[in-house]
Amino acid sequence: MPINLTVNGRPHALDIDPEMPLLWAIRDVLEMTGTKYGCGIAQCGACTVLVEGTAIRSCVTPVSAVDGREVTTIEGLHPENRHALQQAWIEEQVPQCGYCQSGQILAAAALLTAIPKPTDEDIDTAMVGNLCRCGTYPRIRAAIKRAAGTGV
Repeated sequence: MPINLTVNGRPHALDIDPEMPLLWAIRDVLEMTGTKYGCGIAQCGACTVLVEGTAIRSCVTPVSAVDGREVTTIEGLHPENRHALQQAWIEEQVPQCGYCQSGQILAAAALLTAIPKPTDEDIDTAMVGNLCRCGTYPRIRAAIKRAAGTGV
């Protein structure tokens, strides 16, 4: 039986192993490479996607766990890459290497959906599982605040 996913608003019926990690279905089967492989054990956050608005680690989530659900990747956050977070990331010059940024942005999107005007503590709590080897955490916080309209 196929796995039915709606990814970035488009339905897909995938004839794949139900235990395949969602990350590989997104990257290898659907050929959307914005979601990154980082650690493979849900510790770094590079693979973060949204499942019905909730941030999850796609590297450890079998596709069967999201059968019939809506998945949003960085490619689907905004059709023209103009989501408030994407714009704030540019304005705050957040990325250095950029590898972790799709996961960072999607975790931040889930945060802003749950808490539209987050405090520093809210941001720290929500983002703690997303690692940035370049150490751009102050700029990430500033970008989230900018996107939330709470200042820099």
